[in-house]
Amino acid sequence: MSQDDHVVARTAEEVEAWYRTTETIPWDVPVPQPALVELERRGEITGAVLDAGCGLGQNSLFLAERGYRVTGTDLSVWAIERCREKARERNLDIDFRVADATSLQGMSGPFETVVDSALLHCLDKPRREAYLEAVHRVCAPGALMHVLCFSDAMPAGIPVPDRLSEADVRKAFADGWKISRLEHDLYTTVFTTADLRQHISDPGWEPSAPFGLDADERITMPVWRVTAERV
Repeated sequence: MSQDDHVVARTAEEVEAWYRTTETIPWDVPVPQPALVELERRGEITGAVLDAGCGLGQNSLFLAERGYRVTGTDLSVWAIERCREKARERNLDIDFRVADATSLQGMSGPFETVVDSALLHCLDKPRREAYLEAVHRVCAPGALMHVLCFSDAMPAGIPVPDRLSEADVRKAFADGWKISRLEHDLYTTVFTTADLRQHISDPGWEPSAPFGLDADERITMPVWRVTAERV
């Protein structure tokens, strides 16, 4: 995995080619993100849910299994096809759509909850602004947006799309949103220690703060956990 494999602001064609040719999809974890599970347990997921940049759908599937009305969007046709297959296998009614998150064209909502599990940091600043404007448009007043995005605690040398500072996050949500939570957390990836050693070409690398390991020996990476209210 090179830095070029995780460039920001990809076109739809680039995203599609990447999904179809990459050997390891970093977010293809067979379980929902623990932070999302916690949010749901605490009652912070309500009403109609938008899973923006849903990837291969684990978070959408988790929420639908718990009775939420879920719409999952991704820029990749291939990814959405896989999501639909999983929903059919589990007999779940989820509205999976191919859509550009920076416009959400054809979508009107209104959504009461938005989940962003590692999309925001994949967008450059102009697309980040367009994305949050589009999400604002399809959200009901008072809706909550929950975001996990890579933070500037991520060490150099780890190939990720971007590292957002606290100031970056606050600036992104300055218009139309009120941040109620901005705290450090961890994001579960598909990588093992051996995988990441290979990707960063460092055979002696060991996970230490700010990294961690989950119960299944998957690498966890430093993120911001953000909750913002649509105003």
